[in-house]
Amino acid sequence: MNSVRLLVLGALRRRGRAHGYQVRTDLESWGAHEWSTATSGSVYHALRSMAGKGLLVAHETAPSAAGGPPRTEYELTDAGEQEYLTLLSRALADREPGLDVLGAAIGLIEDLPREQALRMLRERSRAMRDWRTSITAHLPADTDLDTWGPVGEVLSLWLTTADTGAQWTDRLIRRLEEGAFTMADEAADSTE
Repeated sequence: MNSVRLLVLGALRRRGRAHGYQVRTDLESWGAHEWSTATSGSVYHALRSMAGKGLLVAHETAPSAAGGPPRTEYELTDAGEQEYLTLLSRALADREPGLDVLGAAIGLIEDLPREQALRMLRERSRAMRDWRTSITAHLPADTDLDTWGPVGEVLSLWLTTADTGAQWTDRLIRRLEEGAFTMADEAADSTE
């Protein structure tokens, strides 16, 4: 999965309609250029590509008053909305997304209803634990990975990754269960 696609769809969804510079500026304000591959070129490429696939509709605007060329503004289509929510849910549930994809999903988590986000994160936590079990399933009970040389280090890396991934996910689950963040199904309630 590509973090740029998820980030661009999320930024556009939050704005409603925007041109590439606005999307790029939003992503930079989130620091995404530091932890993802969301560069100027990748943002514009993603916008054009997703418009070509029917995920976005492109609107030509009038040339700028300063004499520049017209800008193209984009907005999500129904297919783009569905793609965004699917990518967001998949990134949260996946036990091994890239850190940029996971970071994008966590940064956009409020776009999901609370129970859906919790369901995806619980799935991720289970997957991390299942992965750990699959790593150790064929090892003798008294295995000392320090005696296994480089292979032991690889197994240790996987086990540590599974453990810390599950612990971090469980912490986020607890926070959401305790009411952290204003989720998509709660946003309307805050205006009443």
